[in-house]
Amino acid sequence: MAVRSQAFLLLLLVASLCLIEVSLARQDFYASLLAKPRVGETTCYVPNNKCSNACDKRCSATSHKNNCLLFCNKCCNWCRCVPPGTLGQKDCCSCYRDWKTQEGGPKCP
Repeated sequence: MAVRSQAFLLLLLVASLCLIEVSLARQDFYASLLAKPRVGETTCYVPNNKCSNACDKRCSATSHKNNCLLFCNKCCNWCRCVPPGTLGQKDCCSCYRDWKTQEGGPKCP
């Protein structure tokens, strides 16, 4: 009888932890959706099928190429623009410029 109640309590504990994990993941997911900036006018438009090429150029000078390409492509697909050059010049695309991380830093390279 005691073994049964211990097994039930262990199962209840595992189920509770799973619910907490799912709840936290859902909050992060919704926060990431809400944090995306409005897509506005741009002078450095890039069609979605050209994001990879534009980001290859944008990230060509960084030592953190994988992270740069990941976030550049994410930003390009949402904002439909990539600033020219390898650094700065984000004023041509307010969406790319204004998308911030949860800590407040720039999301787009």
